[in-house]
Amino acid sequence: MKDVRSLPKAHLHVHLESTVRPETVRDLGGTPAHDGVFRDFREFADQRARVRGLLRTAEHFRRVAVEFCADEAAQGTRYAEVTFTAASHGERVGQPEMPLEAVLDGLEEGRARYGIECRVLLDHSRRRPVERLWRTYKLATRYDNVIGIGLAGDESHPLAPFAEVLDAARDAGLHLVHHAGEAAGAASIREALDLGHAERLGHGIRILDDESLVAEVRGRGIPLEVCPTSNVLLGLVPSLAEHPLPRLRAAGLTVTINTDGETALADEYARLRDVFGCTDDDLAELARASIDASFAPDEVKAELKAAVHTWATAP
Repeated sequence: MKDVRSLPKAHLHVHLESTVRPETVRDLGGTPAHDGVFRDFREFADQRARVRGLLRTAEHFRRVAVEFCADEAAQGTRYAEVTFTAASHGERVGQPEMPLEAVLDGLEEGRARYGIECRVLLDHSRRRPVERLWRTYKLATRYDNVIGIGLAGDESHPLAPFAEVLDAARDAGLHLVHHAGEAAGAASIREALDLGHAERLGHGIRILDDESLVAEVRGRGIPLEVCPTSNVLLGLVPSLAEHPLPRLRAAGLTVTINTDGETALADEYARLRDVFGCTDDDLAELARASIDASFAPDEVKAELKAAVHTWATAP
């Protein structure tokens, strides 16, 4: 078995605020997250809100971005599309652009120091006002390394009120990636596709509830950003052994492996080997799927896939 840390990877579904190191949380005056399963999604969201509230200065935002790059590079991540709730932070600290600009500065420093290339997706909670999503959209159009926006959070809040903003984002050439089919069912995925113009589905594990939707998503080649350990920690799946990942793959869906920020990416790949019996060839196939599903430039994809081939064929 090959070292999964040396497998070149793309990481497509990871929230920056969920990756803040425990020692950094302590340095900023907070208490690190507990280990183990959350009671419900609300407990998870509240804990993450407490971490977000610790980030107050440009140096704080820059620090967590640099540390994100260091930690991802150590896992073999060569390219990441990291999600950041920029407009919410900007409102909270009273400086609309500062948090995003500081994160972008930190990611650029991380690229120079650790050789990892990162782009940013800006997310917006479905529970929050449409006006904030407009601000998110405007931020996304101002910075080259911001490549898209998406809706996240409690799927019981519909996507429909945000449709006008999402139409504008599509027309402006921004990528659109929404959380859907995580805690809610196939109707949430349908809404993300039809009203949200989703190019990838954040999680999407409930797609198996609807065979016609499986056929459509498979035919359109829309990737799923699957985060197995996160699904267990949030109580959405009873255990890793019961995760629908094998059934998603067997259904011919494009599956990418991600963490949500709740674990390390190489550890997630290692769990696929331990729990599902994935071979090195399986892991290489999943790594290639993540690269192909990314919004990276074609030359970056080609370079990364060549590196995966080297890993897979090495003795």
